[in-house]
Order: sequence, then C-alpha cells, then structure tokens
Amino acid sequence: MAKNIEIKRMTGTMRIVHWVTFFSMIAAVITGLYIGHPYYQTFIADPAVDKYVMAWNRWAHFIVAIIFDVTAVLVGYLYFFSRFEKPYKKLIPNKQNIVEFFEVFLNLITLNRRKKFDSSHSDSFNIVFFTIFHLLLVFMLFSGLQLYVHGLASGHSSIGTWWPTMLHLVTDWTLYVFGGNIGVRIAHHYTMYFILVWVMIHIYYQVWRTIFWKEGDIAIVFGGSKFVKEEEK
Repeated sequence: MAKNIEIKRMTGTMRIVHWVTFFSMIAAVITGLYIGHPYYQTFIADPAVDKYVMAWNRWAHFIVAIIFDVTAVLVGYLYFFSRFEKPYKKLIPNKQNIVEFFEVFLNLITLNRRKKFDSSHSDSFNIVFFTIFHLLLVFMLFSGLQLYVHGLASGHSSIGTWWPTMLHLVTDWTLYVFGGNIGVRIAHHYTMYFILVWVMIHIYYQVWRTIFWKEGDIAIVFGGSKFVKEEEK
C-alpha cells in the first residue's frame, strides 16, 4: 500500500514573505479604495478633514506599498538565486516545461481527470501564474510612485530634491504610455482589480488541488510541506 511522504515546498523565509504580502495587499486595497473614493467618512461625526482621514489613509497606503515592494524585491531575488528552488528555470520554453504546463492546465480544466505530471515540485503552470502576479506588482510599484511624485510638484521633499528627481527618472514613462496622470491613475486602479482576480483564482486553485489531489497543498503556506504518494516519487 502506497504511503504519503512529506515534501518540503516552502522555506520559513518564503512563508513569511507570503503572509507579509497577503496582509500588505489587504491594507493597500482598503486604503487605496478610500483614496480613490472616500467611502466611510460619512460614518464619522466630525468632518473628515478635521480628523485627517484622507491623510492617514494616504500615509498607510504609502507605508504598506513600501513593505509590499520590499517583499517583491526579495521574491525577485529568490526567483533567480534561491538555493531552495529557482522558479525561473520553469519559464525556459523547453519541451519538458511546455508539456508540463499543458498537462497541469488540462488537469485543471478537466477536474483532475488526467494527472500526468509530478506534483511534488512547483510546476510550469504555477510558475507562469506566479510570475504574472509579480509583474502586476511591479507595474503597481511604478504607477503608484508616479502618482506619489506627482504630489511633489515643487521638486522638493523632506529628504531633499534627489528623491523626487529619482522617482521622475524611473516613473515618468508611465505618463507617456497612459496619456498623463489621469491615465496612470486609472491604470493603477484597474490593475488592482486584476490582482484581486488573480488572488481569487490562486485561492480557488490551491483549494481545488487540496480537495482533488488530497496532498495537503493548502498546508504549504502554514507548515511549508505537502504530502505526495510514494509511488509518484
């Protein structure tokens, strides 16, 4: 009788990054929606301007965005240089990765009617999905910093002129691509919805794998491991 063996899938650092990203995203969405449309100031007795509600939301949004970006940079480093697993290798369009990608995709859309790949490691489909998410985060980084530096119209900041100058150098391209500040704001806002859709699909996919494969995939982000039948190893 085949027995399940434990497979390490995430290190402690990877799990910390995952949950920091998760909670930062919740805070960024809540404060970002308020900045775009102040939806809860009507529940406060005093005028919002007297309580600096918008200012506190902007400050919180900026802080969690920095945390978000730092974790994204760390993920980018681990993407190429982790000694545990190097996800970029799964993006190389060789025969093995292409076959694995479509096998996982067919397994997904046929509800586990053909599982012809090794599920004990990160597969090509998951890595592509993971990469799309972080590309969206990178775009949010550049477009968000462009919206931020737009408020420093004088070219000065509390830490000097180098800060807004540097931000203009790395983010002004978004103004040309999206036709000005309003276009950047709209693109930043709607990209948030793409990320939320990504999160819903990600949660669905992990729950689906847990239910159909019975390998404990959902436990990876808590304990770092899953379980795979021995004959599949």
